[in-house]
Amino acid sequence: MKKERMKLRDNILPPAPERFGVRTDPPAPFSRTGENDLERLKNRMLQNALAGVDSPLLAAPIRRAANEAAALAWLEAHPLLVFPALFDEKVRAARRRAHLQQLIRARSADLVPAAA
Repeated sequence: MKKERMKLRDNILPPAPERFGVRTDPPAPFSRTGENDLERLKNRMLQNALAGVDSPLLAAPIRRAANEAAALAWLEAHPLLVFPALFDEKVRAARRRAHLQQLIRARSADLVPAAA
């Protein structure tokens, strides 16, 4: 009985990936060379970005931005093409957040008593 149902169902419905439009192939093929190339590109762009940083408080957010951009780029079919734009966007956002934090600290310095 079960086999008859399976045959009937297989004849009527296409396999689930086709039915629901699910993509079964990975978004990016795994290769060590691609991973190494992306890592080299990330390090090169990170060094350039950190060279212009005057505040040590900004270095960690920029490093985090580089790692986030690399992780997002790796999900794409061509990570080396996508990474530079993602990196620039993430670094700009990190700089903007750091600048806003500086402004908040400066404005609230009078409100918080100095620690002795």
